[in-house]
Amino acid sequence: MFTQRNWQLFDQNLSSRLLIGSALYPSPDVMHDAIKASGAEVVTLSLRRQNPAQGDGQAFWQLIRQLNLQLLPNTAGCHSVREVLTLARMSRELFDTDWLKLELIGDDYNLQPDPLGLVEAARHLIDEGFKVLPYCTDDLVLCQRLVDVGCEVLMPWAAPIGTGKGILNPYALQTLRERLPDTPLIVDAGLGRPSHACQVMEMGYDGVLLNSAIAQSQDPVIMARAFADATRAGRQAYLSGIMPEKELASPSTPTLGTPFWHQESDHAPT
Repeated sequence: MFTQRNWQLFDQNLSSRLLIGSALYPSPDVMHDAIKASGAEVVTLSLRRQNPAQGDGQAFWQLIRQLNLQLLPNTAGCHSVREVLTLARMSRELFDTDWLKLELIGDDYNLQPDPLGLVEAARHLIDEGFKVLPYCTDDLVLCQRLVDVGCEVLMPWAAPIGTGKGILNPYALQTLRERLPDTPLIVDAGLGRPSHACQVMEMGYDGVLLNSAIAQSQDPVIMARAFADATRAGRQAYLSGIMPEKELASPSTPTLGTPFWHQESDHAPT
């Protein structure tokens, strides 16, 4: 029987491969219960939404602290490298962590990251000691450039944020996995169903980061459990070795040589 294997993400030894967001829930209590139900050990949060130093949203902040999880502040809403650096430094001081989900938006229509600014921002942040998890597209060259400047983890999208479309380009994601075998890859954005998460994990990805698909479902707590189960199932399928596809049919129950097989005679009575 397969068990969930621990994995290393920077300085943390994690058992869950599901990372979860803290935005868009109908209430702080639902957020708390859904995160608990997910089994996630890393939770994202935004300084633009929550500023504990100013006492904004104390109920939200207290619930996050009670979860006792690894915080992953993000730079959501930033459109320039300067904005990213400013927000990142504030987040490190306020949330007391050097982990950072790097977001630098280049297009407001589909929230696609700015590839040039993303690499520049990642280089500056790594020089300042941040543990950077960049939200990026599935472009191989961009991902290679991010690794070149020191990113130890990448978070490519499956589809634009909040669309729930699932994997739009399986070839691109599979190529990333094959060309960057030693880099932890976490799919962030575009997953709408538990089956999408399972599919990603079956491809050999190290984890998934989810928010909208859980928070905006009719029952976030149940959906969080569903995504947790799907993530585990996909990982176990990958580890066990998935059956290769074939062009021709192949019987699962051989007939030749079995005790009940006989060749019908031409002279058998009709």
